[in-house]
Amino acid sequence: MRQKSSRKGKGSGSGTKRPPGRPRSEPARIAILRSALQLLGKNGFSDLTIEAVAAGAGVGKATVYRWWPNKAALIADAYASSTTRRLHFPNTGSVRADMNQQMRQVIKIFSSRRGRILAAILAAGQSDRRLITAFRERFMWPRRQEAYATLRRGILRGELRKGLDMDLLLDSLYGPIYMRFLIRHDRLTPEFVDRLCDLVLGAARPIRTKRAQSRAALAAK
Repeated sequence: MRQKSSRKGKGSGSGTKRPPGRPRSEPARIAILRSALQLLGKNGFSDLTIEAVAAGAGVGKATVYRWWPNKAALIADAYASSTTRRLHFPNTGSVRADMNQQMRQVIKIFSSRRGRILAAILAAGQSDRRLITAFRERFMWPRRQEAYATLRRGILRGELRKGLDMDLLLDSLYGPIYMRFLIRHDRLTPEFVDRLCDLVLGAARPIRTKRAQSRAALAAK
């Protein structure tokens, strides 16, 4: 997903009007998200219905539609809410450590029950444009924004070279993970993440001139 301009949020001052209808209930929202994930893992996307999600959450169908316009948006939010806390990027002061730790969390999730749910979402998304669009916007795009910030810190610290294509770099880091996750031709392991980070981030380091290399060699003596 390419970089985009930041979206502007609406103000929340005293003059803001509350949406029509009854106030939304946070416990009901959480129950709906949990119900959606349970049913997705059990029945798959095509057989999942808003009516079943509402029944599992103990709410009416209208309550679900007050939060989400369709089941694609609901499923994308349900998956995001169940994984976001574990997928935040740390800020250790090292871009390699930040990316490595986050990528290790990714493969842990991919190897768990959440991974099976993700596989169902991606499979259904190939024939349901609304689902794959919702998944990109509600799950992948927020993670991508965090990744951009992590890479920018690395550039400012001089760990990565200026002017690099951050989208290509991120695709090169995460593409192999999705490849192994979906094709299953090899295992997803922490050691694989280590080698991947060394290969991709190593190629993104600043290019030193011969003079700079000579200075570094002298300083090392």
